[in-house]
Amino acid sequence: MPSALSADLRQRVVVAIEAGASRREAARRFEVSPASAVRWHEAFVREGRTRAKPMGGDQRSHAIEAQAGLIRRTYEAKPELFLRELRARLAEHGLRVGASSLSRFFKRHGITRKKTPATPPSRIGRM
Repeated sequence: MPSALSADLRQRVVVAIEAGASRREAARRFEVSPASAVRWHEAFVREGRTRAKPMGGDQRSHAIEAQAGLIRRTYEAKPELFLRELRARLAEHGLRVGASSLSRFFKRHGITRKKTPATPPSRIGRM
């Protein structure tokens, strides 16, 4: 993944546009794409920022963490549920999450999901 262009370059492009240059003129002058000049200027107008947003990292776990109590209660009520069944129960409460998100949630919280065997172990030992 390419890295973001320098904050200095972004700021110079925005300053040029604010001084009256068209977005395409500023892009040509600073040798960046017109689309970048447009995005940078729009970010400046809307949010007042010229720096790039942070790249990568977790963007969504805060949403599932906000519902940690519901997830734990639902799981503890019936721990033998498969992830797809647990997802269905959570959806009944208005929480729609993916199986992989639930799996990561359990891993983060140190919850192991061990199944109880359907049949008892045989009494025959190894020879």
